[in-house]
Amino acid sequence: MVVARAFTDPVWFFVTDWFPIYLVAKGIDLRSGFVAVWVPFIAADLGNFFGGGLSGWLIKRGWSLGMARKAITIFGGVGVTLLIPTVFTTNLFLITTLFALSTFSYAAFSTIANVLPSDLYESGSVATVSGISGTAAGVGTIIAFKLIGHYSDLRQGTATHVFDPIVIIAGLIPFVGMILVLLLVRNSRATERGLVREI
Repeated sequence: MVVARAFTDPVWFFVTDWFPIYLVAKGIDLRSGFVAVWVPFIAADLGNFFGGGLSGWLIKRGWSLGMARKAITIFGGVGVTLLIPTVFTTNLFLITTLFALSTFSYAAFSTIANVLPSDLYESGSVATVSGISGTAAGVGTIIAFKLIGHYSDLRQGTATHVFDPIVIIAGLIPFVGMILVLLLVRNSRATERGLVREI
């Protein structure tokens, strides 16, 4: 749970705070791209509904709770990598579409990350686990923003595009988080002892 939040939330806050700056860095006039700035946010709203809705639909179709949650985790982790191709284009429509698909995927993954504590732990532990994972998300976001600001300050005025490496890393971090969730969220001896629920 801690990994899922710590590896996804910083990317969301990067998009919310840096997307307009990224467009300007690409040479796009925000007056012409004003509507585009809102598209990733709308996509994320839809992704929240999609992640929870599809997971519930899969469970009703006979999927186990764990398989349904992990399917959405895979969808989200892979989908966020669509940020990476934006470094190769200055086309506003394409950048906006890729960011929208990425934030849609992020939100689906994030929805599952938020429900995993209640899926796995007894009710007395859910708040603690959620609090720890939320703290990890906050600390991860603070560290990420410090690094992004420092790196972009260092690269100002250089020939290399300032945001390209940052966007590539932002596309890969949730993918790594997805892999870690798939490896770490599994049935174990703790499940057998009733300390965590079967998934």
